[in-house]
Amino acid sequence: MIVRRALTAFLIVLLAACQSGYQTTQNRQRSSVKPAKAPAQSAPKTDGAGSVTVQAGDTVFGIAFRAGLNYRDVAAWNGIEEPYTIQVGQKLRLSPPSASIGAKAPKTIPVLPNQKTVLSKTVPAGEPVPVKPATPVLSNIAWQWPAKGEIIGRYIAGDKTNQGINIAGGNGQDIAAAADGTVVYSGAGLIGYGELLIIKHSNEWISAYAHNSKRLVAEGVRVKAGQHIAEMGQTGSVRTMLHFEIRRNGKPVDPLLYLPKP
Repeated sequence: MIVRRALTAFLIVLLAACQSGYQTTQNRQRSSVKPAKAPAQSAPKTDGAGSVTVQAGDTVFGIAFRAGLNYRDVAAWNGIEEPYTIQVGQKLRLSPPSASIGAKAPKTIPVLPNQKTVLSKTVPAGEPVPVKPATPVLSNIAWQWPAKGEIIGRYIAGDKTNQGINIAGGNGQDIAAAADGTVVYSGAGLIGYGELLIIKHSNEWISAYAHNSKRLVAEGVRVKAGQHIAEMGQTGSVRTMLHFEIRRNGKPVDPLLYLPKP
């Protein structure tokens, strides 16, 4: 009788231990399984350009130049017609209306399990990233050198601090128009450029002349290639030089691809 009672008590303890172990295992399995994350919501995408408030001395050409945009696009996005008159305090958008915040984000296409994913080739750390040589767009502009002197700075694609070339020279040295055109900006309102001139050569092409000590032509004046338009200086610069840019549709290009071989 005593043996039977002892055996019964042993079985009860054993069953309780098994049940406890089973529950512990279940709890461990539950804790190791992370809850599935909710699908990420795509934020509306814009070009990040925003808008700008017109300040005294601003022009459509100057604002477009500063933003790296084509002046015709800026005018069209804001409903401004020639002669592109703007008012101090006026807010101008620097992106097309369709890029406004709140636009629906494009739908993403899910990748199915049986689809192959192609990975892009990476470059090991420390190795230079290969850059494809620039192919100049044909220009019908007869470009000329704007000044004589040593080239001390060259254009670097994508580098906002090297969007043209720097030509060293003496204070007061003649600066000439690089091609026929109309002066569309003459002022010192663009930070980093000092006394600046911008010449429009066509609806597609413009040129810029920065850090002048003196500007000799006003906005609206028609100039000829080689005409004396400014004097070299160091306004907005650490040394006397001409910073010269050529832009196509508002985007900087390498001037050395268009200027005659020295």
